[in-house]
Order: sequence, then structure tokens, then C-alpha cells
Amino acid sequence: MAVAAAAAVHMLVERRESLATAESLTGGLVAATIVEIPGVSAVYRGGLVVYATELKGTLAGVPRDLLDERGPVDRDVAGKLAEGARERCGADWGLATTGVAGPEPQGGKPVGLVYVAVAGPDRTEVRELTLTGNRAAIRIESVTAVLELLTDVLRAAPAPV
Repeated sequence: MAVAAAAAVHMLVERRESLATAESLTGGLVAATIVEIPGVSAVYRGGLVVYATELKGTLAGVPRDLLDERGPVDRDVAGKLAEGARERCGADWGLATTGVAGPEPQGGKPVGLVYVAVAGPDRTEVRELTLTGNRAAIRIESVTAVLELLTDVLRAAPAPV
């Protein structure tokens, strides 16, 4: 986790861009991992822990009809969470995590189904993950995955002018 966080933070510092987070299954672990990196105050704006489904709508701006139709563990919900973090925190980039860490399935979705998302100035990218292990392992791997997605997206994105 720390290596992925350091890579993402350093890329953002070099680009002079900011970051915000919206987390569900990781419950603040993405934010906690990011803020361990020296120099992060230059890029991290803040985040939302929206564990309860209704908070995904009221705090992060996920459309209520999308949540009602598909539930909180969904590709499009993850994308909207990342966009909401970006918009609501005034950041260049937004990260999001949503999924089922267990121990039981949720809303017909299996344990280990996770979506991570990155929203930027020009696009939103979502990855679906199928993870194994216990609750802690799934949460940790979700943090690493969303930070790796961010570094992948940053590498592909044009540098700001």
C-alpha cells in the first residue's frame, strides 16, 4: 500500500495537482494510507467516508435512482463516487472504492467484488476486482488497487499546462 501511495502522491506533486477520496468498503483506509506520505499536504484535499448507502447520495452526489436500481456495489456507482469526491472537495482527481469485504455477501453481490475508480478532468475510469481472502486482506488490496489505478491514469494523462 505504501509504495503505491508514495508513487501516486509524488506524481501529483510533480504535476501540481490535487486529490480527494470517497470511500465505502475501505472506510477511510485510502485516506489514512495517503496521508502517511511526506509532502502529501501539497496535494490531498480531503475525503468522504460514505459507508451508508444513503450517504453516497447525500454527501458524494451519487444519483439516488442509480443507488436504488443497482445498489452501492456497482461500476457506475464507483465512478460517480470518484466524480463526487473530485467535485465536492474541489480536487483535480477523485478516487473511490466500493465493494463487499465480507464476511457475508451483500445485496446479492459476492464477497470480494470490488470497484475502484479514478475521476479526472477529462474522464472517469473504473476497474472491477475479484479479490480473495479475509475482510482485512480485501480492504488492503482495494487500497493498493485504487492507488495503482491512479498512477496508471496519471501516466496516460497529459501533464497540466
